[in-house]
Amino acid sequence: MCSPEASPSVPIRQAVILAGGRGGRLAPYTDLCPKPMVEVNGAPLLRHQINRFAAAGVETVVVSAGYRSQVITDYVRTADLPVRTTVVVEDLPLGRGGGLKLAARTLPAPREPWFAVYGDIWAEFPLTALAAHHVRSGALATVALVPPRLPHGTVVCDAAGMVAELAAPPPPTCTVNGGVYVFAPGVVPLLPDEGDHADTTLPHLVRLGQLAGYRTDGFWCAVNTPGDLRELRARVAAEPQAQPQPQPQPQPQAKQTARSSQPPPHHPGPEITPGPSRHRARRPGACGPQRPPTSGPCAPPSPGR
Repeated sequence: MCSPEASPSVPIRQAVILAGGRGGRLAPYTDLCPKPMVEVNGAPLLRHQINRFAAAGVETVVVSAGYRSQVITDYVRTADLPVRTTVVVEDLPLGRGGGLKLAARTLPAPREPWFAVYGDIWAEFPLTALAAHHVRSGALATVALVPPRLPHGTVVCDAAGMVAELAAPPPPTCTVNGGVYVFAPGVVPLLPDEGDHADTTLPHLVRLGQLAGYRTDGFWCAVNTPGDLRELRARVAAEPQAQPQPQPQPQPQAKQTARSSQPPPHHPGPEITPGPSRHRARRPGACGPQRPPTSGPCAPPSPGR
């Protein structure tokens, strides 16, 4: 998804991937697994995101899981991942904000900033540039702003109210929340225990003047539907992207999983509690129906199994 990135002046060493949603609109791919485990170019979306974080110098990733969490915990336990990756599992649905807070409380450096990304996002802009913008702004939080992906374009009217153009591209000043963030440590107590941070924390930060926006024109999409997935797969197949190369780590990093009803201490042993689904509001954007998977973690079982 990207080439190796130069480190910002203040590197961000930890990240959260929000991976607990049901993903009902992506059925049948999500009938047996969560959205982040749907494959693109032979690897789950989750793996692509972990690779990108590794390329940006991240050393620890915490995955916040809910719906069919066992698929994620099994993958993290067995995959050869480039950074230390842990999983926290909701005992009850917490919403996006609650899932972020749950995972953030297990980060190894609670006094340092951290990346966060929704688990169904494919983004090709450099994370280090986002981090550098966050440092320069001095804000508590920074959100990546991307052009909206409108499959039918916009409608432009003239001064008399008559339609002048159909399927026009959105104006260049129009941007949407790209689902990729940098958060300062002070954001964690502002996140809700349950509910959506987009309805609570983000508006509060706006009122405080503490939410910065980083605009990028790099390719971005949210994999919400089979059509989005088909379009993304076709793009990747047509224009193969170099896989990000992780920066050297000082020592090998162990993978672990942890139960998440309370912030767990760091320990190597997995303790997994499958969690129910978390419903997310639809985000603008799309990438394009495709046949159900026939192999991989999201493939349906063979007859008689």
